[in-house]
Amino acid sequence: MAVSSPRDKYSAVWLIFFMLGLGTLLPWNFFMTATMYFTSRLKDSSLVDSSANQTEAAGEHRSVLEAKFNNVMTLCAMLPLLLCTCLNSFLLSLVPQRVRVMGSLLVIMFVFIVTAIIVKIPMEPLPFFSVTMPLEQCCRAVCLFICLFVCLLTAFGAILQGSLFGMAGLLPASYTTPIMSGQGLAGSFAAFAMICAITSGSELRDAAFGYFITACAVIFLSALSYILLPKMEFFQFYQEKNRRQRSNEEPNSISLMNGESTDAADAAAEQPKQQNVSMMRIFKKIWLLALLVCFTFTVTIGTFPAITADTKSTLADGGSWELYFIPVSCFLLFNLCDWGGRSLTAFCMWPGKDSAILPVSIVCRVVFVPLFMLCNVQPRLHLPIFFHHDGFFIVFMILFAFSNGYLASLCMCYGPKNVLPHEAETAGSIMAFFLSLGLALGAAISFIFRALV
Repeated sequence: MAVSSPRDKYSAVWLIFFMLGLGTLLPWNFFMTATMYFTSRLKDSSLVDSSANQTEAAGEHRSVLEAKFNNVMTLCAMLPLLLCTCLNSFLLSLVPQRVRVMGSLLVIMFVFIVTAIIVKIPMEPLPFFSVTMPLEQCCRAVCLFICLFVCLLTAFGAILQGSLFGMAGLLPASYTTPIMSGQGLAGSFAAFAMICAITSGSELRDAAFGYFITACAVIFLSALSYILLPKMEFFQFYQEKNRRQRSNEEPNSISLMNGESTDAADAAAEQPKQQNVSMMRIFKKIWLLALLVCFTFTVTIGTFPAITADTKSTLADGGSWELYFIPVSCFLLFNLCDWGGRSLTAFCMWPGKDSAILPVSIVCRVVFVPLFMLCNVQPRLHLPIFFHHDGFFIVFMILFAFSNGYLASLCMCYGPKNVLPHEAETAGSIMAFFLSLGLALGAAISFIFRALV
């Protein structure tokens, strides 16, 4: 007789997964928001100015490392993200869930504590390095230091993300939504922080310190939330249900022991093969949804922010709107609409997982690539400008971001529900891997899209 599921009292488990989703991407988004601060540490000493004119100098004199910093950081982020998300599929059976999640949270928090401390160490500009090495070597050392932290951040963030989606796969489909929603809100927080920093006129160092301390606080709250999760009756019910499903599978694998002569050595040799077949069997059930979520993020990251962040306002005419156009119309608007799309799946999950409308809708998003290319992206070499007015860009951004959040969240929710209950955790990790694969492919293809403009 089936036992009915207990209620999620006060939506406590839902809120915990939301907090963990927020903690997964908020540190990374704050790290990216502080790009202006990091590039300022790569300047020639004659150009570094701690005053408000610092950003003006940055635009006039850019070293090779400074100009290529964003590309290098993206590369350092996407490769560990992809590799560690793939690795997480194998860590499921080797490393306990608590070690994977808490270990990742603690390493990420440590990275941000160290980064926040370094921000407050007075080095103008980095005499600690320049005493013993030329300026070029000093800049390379800083760049390597930052990239090392990015690699650590994304590597453990990938393990954390894969573990979260695996845990959510054990629960009802709607419990993938708070993770996606929390990740969407993380980008909005970072964009809002960027706008506040511009409005206040604060120095880059003070703004960066605020980013990193806030990230540390969020990671600490996420760790506390995870500690509370096993105590929730709702979560305990589904964890126990998963254990029962797994224990029921084990007798089936050795059911021949009382009949035919099968010794323990043969059973042990057969077990790795059974696990491989199981992984392949799970992928065959969710391959379409996995490819769809991969394609969704390939289109998104291939366009945003490589093309969208280079769009110039045609209405600003040198006014304050020129300063706020990209932070508001590109970053804040994208993250708010993306968050709205992810959150909507908590109330509406249409089209269904077997509907042809879902893959068609995702493939149709490729139309946003030429639409953004034909906006006022500067500098440009090949294509004409067809959509001059800022209004076109804003409308495209709203539809682009909302469709990304909604359709990606649908795929992530449906994936673990296409398999048996005891396979859901592995299915969630596979979906997380293809999400990361989409991010990596999008980052690679963005160079081609930008070159075509």
